Amino acid sequence: MVRKIILSIVVCISFMSWGTAKAGSNAVDSLKFGYFNSTEILNLMPAKVSAKKAIEELNQKYKDELVLMQNDYARKYSDFMDNQNSMSENIKLRRMQELHELEQNITKFMKVAQEDIESQEQQQIIPLKEKLKAAVQAIGLEKNFICIYDLANESVAFITPNAVDISSYLKKHLNIK
Repeated sequence: MVRKIILSIVVCISFMSWGTAKAGSNAVDSLKFGYFNSTEILNLMPAKVSAKKAIEELNQKYKDELVLMQNDYARKYSDFMDNQNSMSENIKLRRMQELHELEQNITKFMKVAQEDIESQEQQQIIPLKEKLKAAVQAIGLEKNFICIYDLANESVAFITPNAVDISSYLKKHLNIK
């Protein structure tokens, strides 16, 4: 990513040098740099709101199932603790093994649930990022920007005072109010 930014800066400087040599200082003034914050724009997209709601619902289903599993474990553990003195050694070992398996199942379930939630988030966000990328490219071409930076990318260390915040263009292009 850092290589891309350095390359874009070199290209922009080359354009400025070429433009100055070719047309004087007016060419540098006509070069347009833009910026936006992809995190902010993505969070405003209506599809992101519905995706977030779907992920929250999935998360709640997993939490509800986890509560059932933990309650079952707690009930069986309590029963074991209350009755272990009256159990034969074989029954006691079998119950201990069953409790151990329940613990493993709960741990495995939590891992699978987390992976599924992360996967669902990615599946929901990829089309939104692609739509945003297409909108940035369309605006860049339409408004004649030389470079557009995403402020959500922490490697951007400097923004020229001449840069234009294209968030309003993106919101209009994506029909966000």
